[in-house]
Amino acid sequence: MFKEKNTASNLPAQIDILCDTGDEYHFLFIAKGGGSANKAYLFQSTPAVLNETDLEDFVRSKLKEIGTSACPPYHLAVVIGGTSAEVNLKTVKLASCGYYDHLPTSGSAGGRAFRDVEWERRILKIAQESRIGAQFGGKYFAHDVRVIRLSRHAASCPIGIGVSCSADRQIKGKITRDGVFLEQLEFHPEKYLPAEQPALAPPVKVDLRMGMENVRNLLTKFPVKTRLEITGTLIVARDAAHARIKQMLDRGEPMPQYFKDSPIYYAGPAKTPEGMASGSFGPTTAGRMDSFVDLFQSKGGSLVMIAKGNRGKAVTEACKKHGGFYLGSIGGPAAVLAQTNIKKVDLVDFEDLGMEAIRKIDVVDFPAFIVVDDKGNDFFEEL
Repeated sequence: MFKEKNTASNLPAQIDILCDTGDEYHFLFIAKGGGSANKAYLFQSTPAVLNETDLEDFVRSKLKEIGTSACPPYHLAVVIGGTSAEVNLKTVKLASCGYYDHLPTSGSAGGRAFRDVEWERRILKIAQESRIGAQFGGKYFAHDVRVIRLSRHAASCPIGIGVSCSADRQIKGKITRDGVFLEQLEFHPEKYLPAEQPALAPPVKVDLRMGMENVRNLLTKFPVKTRLEITGTLIVARDAAHARIKQMLDRGEPMPQYFKDSPIYYAGPAKTPEGMASGSFGPTTAGRMDSFVDLFQSKGGSLVMIAKGNRGKAVTEACKKHGGFYLGSIGGPAAVLAQTNIKKVDLVDFEDLGMEAIRKIDVVDFPAFIVVDDKGNDFFEEL
């Protein structure tokens, strides 16, 4: 029940096989990230929500629960109805991948599923007005929205909401008598970038060699939202490593010194390509480590944390109590960080945890923002 080990093979996988007519195989491959998978919600609602006002209020409130921790702008899916909970959530997942884009746009007396394109436009507008998008206070919460209406049992009204992250981590394929075919993807996404870089205030330079106390004395001078460029050594640790250290503390062992001497970067590396210092090495979702923060900070560790997404109120309170900071990194550019900002990677502890082992990395001008400070301010809470 409690002992886990990485299979080191990306297996087991979820593989669903369905029957269809004809002599072709059709595939949808999804490399879905844990951050977006964790943001799939099922609400066992009632038919009382099935009116214009209440449904809009329902969606508006639930988008805030998704937050920013799954790499927005999202491909957002809302599924209303379904003959069971599992049918509803399976439809959410596939809809977020565009798999049901071919559905009709109206229902039928026989209860067929359909896309409600009008509610897709309305919910996209709600997402834009939420001000919890990919930018601080920005409108880019969602790339697009899919709303699917399913038939339901008279006693049930399940509503599912879920996302796929900004990276399109899926691809369609088929095998026919004529050969093997893969979906054509975009080779030049740079054409969608704005012509000019946004005008930003210069970042605050943070040299970690000055020591953690001096780093915190520097950070406390600036408000949340301040842009930083960090140079020095970070300690990399995520879920399994945090659990292992908590076990040590529960046994009465001391907090490892490396957790006190450097900021903690919640991340896990990909395999290192030949000639590179590191493989793709982007931040993971911060919220999964929320429960460790107060304990670790009380022992002198995790006083500066770096990851992506919003944090729970317990983290804000811990930072205020212990003088800590949470810095938001950027979700998405993991390969760019490895190529331009990460200069060296060394194993530190718990080698048996594989990609979740504790490492230290040397970084130069690593980008981050102050999201939670030592005074109890949380940027996302202000929104």
